[in-house]
Amino acid sequence: MLLVTSIIASVLTIIFIKLSFAVIGLRRKNKVGLGSGGYEDLERAIRAQGNFAEYVPFGIILIAGLELNGAPSWLVVIPGIALIIGRLIHAKGINVPPPDFSKRVMGMKFTFGTLISLVALNLGWSLYKLFV
Repeated sequence: MLLVTSIIASVLTIIFIKLSFAVIGLRRKNKVGLGSGGYEDLERAIRAQGNFAEYVPFGIILIAGLELNGAPSWLVVIPGIALIIGRLIHAKGINVPPPDFSKRVMGMKFTFGTLISLVALNLGWSLYKLFV
């Protein structure tokens, strides 16, 4: 069972839906069906949503792999929380005009650090389970 992964994926999905509604709202407000129509706020919202969609699936897959392979719950929860925090900081940094690049960079550091940690944890845990 993937109880921890289910909770983390649910929280991340709620964030994604919120980012998506922001794009939809700005598209309606600015009467733009495709692209950003030259509206900076819509472009920021599109990229916040797109960036989220580009990175989160890898994190969820790696978190699920860890949990499926029997890693202790704390080893699954900690990177899950870090991924959520990183994605929230990044979205806040990119969406607030003018873009707060320090928050955006911090959010990406959290995200990349988490993904790299998850790769190492998955490889380490899998090798441990393979030879024990």
